[in-house]
Amino acid sequence: MHHIVSIEAGALVADLRRPAFEHTWAEHKATSQSQVAERLRDATIAVVNKRLLTADIINVLPRLQMVAIAATGYNNVDLDACRARGIVVSNVRGYARETVPEHVFALLLALARQIGPFHRSVAAGRWQRSEQFCYFDYPIRDLAGQTLGIFGSGTLGQGVARIAAAFGMKVVFGEHKGAETCRPGYLPFEQLIREADVISLHCPLTDATRHLIGAAELAAMKPTALLINTARGGLVDEEALADALRARQIGGAGFDVLTVEPPVDNPLLAPDLLEAGNFILTPHVAWSSREAMQTLADQLIDNIEAFARGEPVNRVA
Repeated sequence: MHHIVSIEAGALVADLRRPAFEHTWAEHKATSQSQVAERLRDATIAVVNKRLLTADIINVLPRLQMVAIAATGYNNVDLDACRARGIVVSNVRGYARETVPEHVFALLLALARQIGPFHRSVAAGRWQRSEQFCYFDYPIRDLAGQTLGIFGSGTLGQGVARIAAAFGMKVVFGEHKGAETCRPGYLPFEQLIREADVISLHCPLTDATRHLIGAAELAAMKPTALLINTARGGLVDEEALADALRARQIGGAGFDVLTVEPPVDNPLLAPDLLEAGNFILTPHVAWSSREAMQTLADQLIDNIEAFARGEPVNRVA
């Protein structure tokens, strides 16, 4: 009989059905990293989200047969250690195809239309003191006609592209950094960095993509360019971005992710940045519409049931 242990149940708000096979189920709303090995000690199936499953942890879980990731990203799991043990690892795919692109445009529109600065100015009484019916303290930009550069052409990148087309934006996809050749329909990495009015990131976090955007890339961007990151915090050098935002080196940035979450001593949490008007930060919620979370929950259990039938799906290991 399978023993299923979910260690981060509080990270999902959905109706999570129980798998349709004989099993036992243990659930923890939250689990610290130091508790992971102990709580998964007897698990044959581990349900995880962001907690690390390192080789050291995997090697002390003798009964473990499957890791069911309640997310798309899997950089928190040591896949080589799982392969060495024959442990199946499956992730959830496509559940955020609507909600993440919509969040991208929520951030983008808020920055381009200066929603935050205008709202704060009204709250401070600026409109009430105005000599005419409106005022132009913060310049507004239309999205129509702007060039949107996208790194990552999977489901989410394509979803952003579809919305951008409806706004009348010119969409271009960027080639891998350091690539010797450029795929048809893509722009070389450096050219996209220079030419895009908006850059949106939709890449996995790997050794090749870590700090994809650093000080050199920020310096090469247009001074009016906007940077949107709803993928992984490590894709951007956060110290370099903080410096660029303070210097008004780029037009602004909208982020939903940070390198360490919950964040501790992150340079992008500095009060002056959060209050400056050219930076918006949301707490990794782009994926979390109620509709998306229910889709995720359903697919998570589908993955577990498929594994139990001997027909694993959505495998990453």
